[in-house]
Amino acid sequence: MRHFSLRRVAAILVKEFLQMRRDRVTLAMIIGIPLMQLCLFGFAINFNPKDLPTAVAIADPGVYARSIVAAMRNSSYFEIVAETRSPSEARKLLQEGKVLFVLEVPVNFSRDLVRGAVPDLLLEVDATDPASSGYAISAFNAIAATALRDDLVGPLKARAPGAVPFRSVTHLLYNPESNTHYSIVPGLLAIILTMTMVLMTCLALTRERERGTYENLLAMPATPLEIMIGKIAPNVLVGIVQSTIVLAMARYVFDVPFLGSLPLLALGVTIFIIANLAVGYTFSTIAQNQLQSMQMTVFFLLPSILLSGFAFPFAGMPRWAQVLGEILPATHFLRIARGVLLKANNFGEIAGELWPLLLFTLVVGTIALARFRRTLD
Repeated sequence: MRHFSLRRVAAILVKEFLQMRRDRVTLAMIIGIPLMQLCLFGFAINFNPKDLPTAVAIADPGVYARSIVAAMRNSSYFEIVAETRSPSEARKLLQEGKVLFVLEVPVNFSRDLVRGAVPDLLLEVDATDPASSGYAISAFNAIAATALRDDLVGPLKARAPGAVPFRSVTHLLYNPESNTHYSIVPGLLAIILTMTMVLMTCLALTRERERGTYENLLAMPATPLEIMIGKIAPNVLVGIVQSTIVLAMARYVFDVPFLGSLPLLALGVTIFIIANLAVGYTFSTIAQNQLQSMQMTVFFLLPSILLSGFAFPFAGMPRWAQVLGEILPATHFLRIARGVLLKANNFGEIAGELWPLLLFTLVVGTIALARFRRTLD
């Protein structure tokens, strides 16, 4: 029996370090994943979102309405992106997900203030993601208490130090009870499909190489496009089965409302599944082995969870993080799922999220075809 030898252990250590140095993809992942987590959690994640897109519908464009809107602009919570006199136009922006808040200043607002009445001021909120609106609603109530202090002069001066001269009314739309599972469960559909679909196809070609069957694949009279479709197509059915299970659980276990068109949601699900399968297949054309494919999957899954709006409010992230998030298919599918289920969005209202998914699939598929190796080297 051989005795324990530090020299043999040292030799094995040297061999492992040399092998690690040669495996540049793995080394990049070892360094890249912690750096990505630090940057995302340190800079991109924000539990107190600010600069939230807001539309104002001013039916009475008087000095008091202008002061309230100016106070909202000066706060760090609201970014006024649209102004109109039509509440229906502003509410359409809310329906399409282009704004999170709509402030409605009613007709005769200024007249009622001058006469000593207490008019209503309506703030409508997109509550499909309750986490993104809580702090802003509190901030609006604070703004309402002070916005008109400098305008209440002359005969109205006596009202300045008293109660708020108007009544702030907040309507939570699409999720009036602020149930978090209404937003989390549709988001889980996006994350589950991202994880499983990418994982299932990221091993499509690396498995062939490690099993020694890649040469047989190359010998087949099939083009790279035909091979890619053949590898991806069976998994589309698997993704549809997964989606059906998740949606059934959402409806009958978590009581998530299904207000929109299921065929429209099925269209979005199918495109999203194909997009993620294309990502996994692309990883399999780049990676040298299955371990590298798995590491690339983790590198893609982390941003999909953190930057899509699933775990943290999308509107609260800095601009650079939102730009990165807009590239990810999970971001667009999350809006489609929440929009169809909670808002009853139609095709026109989700078309702005469907075409980025199609474009992403086209670009990633083109990269996969360009990276497809026609030799065993």
